[in-house]
Amino acid sequence: MPVVYNKNIDEHSVLAIWKIEETEAELLAGLQLKQHEWDIISSFNNGKRMLHWLSTRLLLRTLLNTAEYIDCQFDEDGKPYLTNSDYKISLSHSYDYAAVMISKDNAVGVDIELIKHKIKTIKHKFLNDIELAQRQIGDNTEGLYVCWCAKEAIYKWHGKKGLEFKQHIHIKPFKLKNEGSLNALVELPTGTRELTVNYFKTKDGYMLGYVQAPEVIGIR
Repeated sequence: MPVVYNKNIDEHSVLAIWKIEETEAELLAGLQLKQHEWDIISSFNNGKRMLHWLSTRLLLRTLLNTAEYIDCQFDEDGKPYLTNSDYKISLSHSYDYAAVMISKDNAVGVDIELIKHKIKTIKHKFLNDIELAQRQIGDNTEGLYVCWCAKEAIYKWHGKKGLEFKQHIHIKPFKLKNEGSLNALVELPTGTRELTVNYFKTKDGYMLGYVQAPEVIGIR
């Protein structure tokens, strides 16, 4: 399995990226599936969706380093969780890549996206005027993707519906690099939280952002 990136964020947290090169049959051979999971993949109307679903599960199995059945479920807000493991998880995929982040200690969020210029046409939907006024964001395609991946990663970290990218997540000024970090203020029901999001651009034109932080207590 072509794991092209594997990083120990800390002692109990790992982030990995996998380039999808296998066929559906090859991916299926590495998984244990129950009937409800077969029902899910049989509902996909195109092969790419199935490859994404299968590859994230196989990468998850690889990071957990287990031969046991992995029961990955989704709660009422769409956040993935494991019923038979203490690890918190986050899954993402885009075109030829899948990304998975796991942690025993903290809630996590990861997002990977293929960089495309068309993001400029929707920038006002997820960024406010103050954010767009930042020079490194504005009409900078890569800066826009850093912000999108950061906000998506934060949304996945939070894992509750109602968190709006434009209204509730505010990107503070940062220096745009191929690999770096930024801080964001997040308006949560329990109060405002400042989070640090790390990001990097791959050599073949993808952007990835990830975050880990203690889970918000009292809203789950």
